[in-house]
Amino acid sequence: MDTWIIFLIVIVVLLLLPLSIKIVKQYERGVVLRFGRLVAIRNPGFNVIIPLVERMTKVSLRIVTTVLEPQEVITRDNVTVKVDAVVYYMVIEPEKAVINVEAYRDAIIQLALTTLRSVLGQSELDELLAHRDQINLRLRQIIDEQSEEPWGVRATLVEVKDVLLPEAMQRAMARQAESEREKRAKIIHAEGEFAAAQTLANAAKIINEQPSALQLRYLQTLVEISGERNSTVIPLPIDIINALSNKSK
Repeated sequence: MDTWIIFLIVIVVLLLLPLSIKIVKQYERGVVLRFGRLVAIRNPGFNVIIPLVERMTKVSLRIVTTVLEPQEVITRDNVTVKVDAVVYYMVIEPEKAVINVEAYRDAIIQLALTTLRSVLGQSELDELLAHRDQINLRLRQIIDEQSEEPWGVRATLVEVKDVLLPEAMQRAMARQAESEREKRAKIIHAEGEFAAAQTLANAAKIINEQPSALQLRYLQTLVEISGERNSTVIPLPIDIINALSNKSK
């Protein structure tokens, strides 16, 4: 009879032994509940719990990357855009992630989606396109305020990856950009004409003060024309024409 009891005890111990041995990996922490009450946070390594009395939930402390579903958002200036975003988060307090919130992964994703729609709805299209870093920072701060203290989950980064605009808005922005380029081109051309006019005025003033400069410029023009192999009509200076006309008289 004693042999059967010992044999039965050995069988029970062998059956319960796998339930009592828990291996916690380096990037994990074990949250142990005894009769439903929090009793300990187990560190990485070999751990033993009381089977059927204690239950261990392993929580990963690594950064989790989650791509959010594309969201259609109406900006503050009434433009409908489709936004792709990604959120990076990690657990910093395992006991809060297990006790204070059910399925913290789903909770942080839904919180990120809600915050994304709210923040982008308060931003204008130009701000979304030109100041995306500020919007990403605002998203992370809002998510941290609502998740870090009560849930023990920290959003390390929230990034708006892409903003898809309607085709009509893309065409309008293309026309606006083209008009801006034409405006800059006309301004640059006008500034060049003004600078050229000023230079010519200064040159005319110098030539007027030094008549010999006109003759030197004429000779330089002849040198440049002679280098080209073509028939060219060479004008004569006014003073030479006047001298020739006086001799003919």
